[in-house]
Amino acid sequence: MKIIGHIMVAIDFSPFSISAARYSTQLAKDVDAKILLINVYDQRHINLMNTVADRLPDFSVEMHVEKQVREREKRLNDLSKKIDGNTLEIDTVVRIGIPFKVLLQEIEEKEPDLLVMGVKGRSDVVDVIVGSCAQKMFRRSPIPLLSIRDNFSE
Repeated sequence: MKIIGHIMVAIDFSPFSISAARYSTQLAKDVDAKILLINVYDQRHINLMNTVADRLPDFSVEMHVEKQVREREKRLNDLSKKIDGNTLEIDTVVRIGIPFKVLLQEIEEKEPDLLVMGVKGRSDVVDVIVGSCAQKMFRRSPIPLLSIRDNFSE
């Protein structure tokens, strides 16, 4: 069995993904692993903004996306400090694209040993019709995927 030395954690800033980050931090400490926190800014949202921007001449999609990426980078860095306190090696990255595709690309490039994702633990109509990122990753991930569910009783 392969030893876990590098853990990738998908972060969408929901309570579910924050719990996944906390769990991953403890796991990384237990097995002496490094962590990659990754957030994906969904390309579909950008495509929608481009449609709306055609009607708003003062709105710049590019500037909005740049601002969003900077804010997400800051939030990831803040999260890494909050969940760890600088005892682990934690990298952060924000990418733009279709979330499950970006996660698969990052797995190929960064070669983590484990992917951790927070999941809702229940499905809703959108997930049934379209399929959530977690569902797509469960079917496609070339590495073990650990789903974290939490009752959020904090």
